[in-house]
Amino acid sequence: MAAELECCEANFFIHIAVIAFLVLFAGLMSGLTLGLMSLSLVDLEVLAKSGTPQHRQYAAKILPVVKNQHLLLVTLLVCNAAAMETLPIFLDSLVTAWGAILISVTLILLFGEIIPQSICSRYGLAIGATVAPFVRVLVFVCLPVAWPISKLLDFLLGHRRAALFRRAELKTLVDLHGNEAGKGGELTHDETTIIAGALELSDKMVKDAMTPISDIFVIDINAKLDRDLMNLILEKGHSRVPVYYEQPNNIIGLVLVKNLLTINPDDETPVKNVTIRRIPRVPETLPLYDILNEFQKGLSHMAVVVRQCDKIHPLPSKDVKDERVKEVQVDVDGEGTPQERMLRTKRSLQKWKSFPNRASSFKRSKTKKWSKDNDADILHLNGNPLPKLAEEEEAVGIITMEDVIEELLQEEIFDETDHHFEDS
Repeated sequence: MAAELECCEANFFIHIAVIAFLVLFAGLMSGLTLGLMSLSLVDLEVLAKSGTPQHRQYAAKILPVVKNQHLLLVTLLVCNAAAMETLPIFLDSLVTAWGAILISVTLILLFGEIIPQSICSRYGLAIGATVAPFVRVLVFVCLPVAWPISKLLDFLLGHRRAALFRRAELKTLVDLHGNEAGKGGELTHDETTIIAGALELSDKMVKDAMTPISDIFVIDINAKLDRDLMNLILEKGHSRVPVYYEQPNNIIGLVLVKNLLTINPDDETPVKNVTIRRIPRVPETLPLYDILNEFQKGLSHMAVVVRQCDKIHPLPSKDVKDERVKEVQVDVDGEGTPQERMLRTKRSLQKWKSFPNRASSFKRSKTKKWSKDNDADILHLNGNPLPKLAEEEEAVGIITMEDVIEELLQEEIFDETDHHFEDS
């Protein structure tokens, strides 16, 4: 078929303008299909909340447009197909049939596919935000055709869900953003290590961070705080020392070393006469995040790790239970020298005065959360049976706040005493 229009006529230039518009329109639809559909909702939400001011504006404009992704996809494809199918009709009136096919394919391939998609893949956020109002108009115009097709896609394929990362993928993503990866990331080694430690902490249990029972330093409740024991406590450099009764694995409480500052070693004060705080017992399978939450309550920063034994023992009779309870009782106010009784009375008065008034202390420190009375955390020994592990339980270690923090940091925490022993 020969060309119907000759050069330099008015209709000729009108056809040229229409052809140029169709090529640019098809290219815009093709570029937006790649640019907008490649932006996930998660990425846009992240940019809208924590991006640069300019990126926040871009994301805020694009989010309403790409919310219904199937409707947007069908609209862009319908417009693109309409432009490409209309282009040969106008070319056919200017050139021969084979020329129209050759020119239309060349124009669509070069200016309608390659160049627009290359630009929109790199600057899709800015271009999408600029033409977002125009895209909304296209969605409204194509709604009679695009809406039924989009609903069919929703029914067959389902709604496109947000692509969230799993823990392992998120950890790898953080590593790639580190400055040590060589990809231009801004995160330092310490930042990537702590983030990775926080992600791995949910998979770890108490038994992974505890100190075995054979490696801990404990003192007997019936021991005396003489000069040798006080020097040994200072040499260990711990802020808290577990206290046991009868056997080292029967830990019944702990002593704060700062409470021993007023103790005179020459008096040889028994350990049972000082303030002994209760120590919680946790199973070895408890997740580290759970024990961290318990430590944050401020009741104790140390806990005994127990393991359930598989052995099944017959239930003891009532007489045996009463006899066992009597065996673990410690008589603090029993017979003793007058000096010991006077010392116990004096220390009891000091301990009572050392507890702050709840109302006044709350006014002084509003950030402190008191979940219960301070006196409830103290282990009272006057005629009360001492706590003892059940027969089906076994103490296997001690876990502290420092152990959990070390797992979070994935590094050992050394204090002055640790460095002293390390350098010696």
